[in-house]
Amino acid sequence: MGKRDDKITQYTTEAKKLGLDISDNLIEKVTVGLGPSIYKKDSETIACGQKSELETVKNNFLKKKLGLSDDDATLDAAIKKVCEEMGTSNRNKYRALFYALLAKEFKKESVYA
Repeated sequence: MGKRDDKITQYTTEAKKLGLDISDNLIEKVTVGLGPSIYKKDSETIACGQKSELETVKNNFLKKKLGLSDDDATLDAAIKKVCEEMGTSNRNKYRALFYALLAKEFKKESVYA
């Protein structure tokens, strides 16, 4: 197995451990879509306590990648929900899982079809 396969396995294991309802297929597609960012510790995870990072998620992922035009309050609420769903004390909120949960939240899994 290659490095990317190892990451996909790591993320699917983590999703099951956290009890997240994300298909292995979606995790794989999101992981592939993230490219090399999954290999850098800082870009691999989301820090829910960093306002600037959450703004980046909202603008670059929700608005650009998923093409959402919902108001900021709706997008912020979804991001907050995912932060809580992944566990407020969980220090490893993997970007692949975070994005997969957001895609599911907005019924945009088709972006990764």
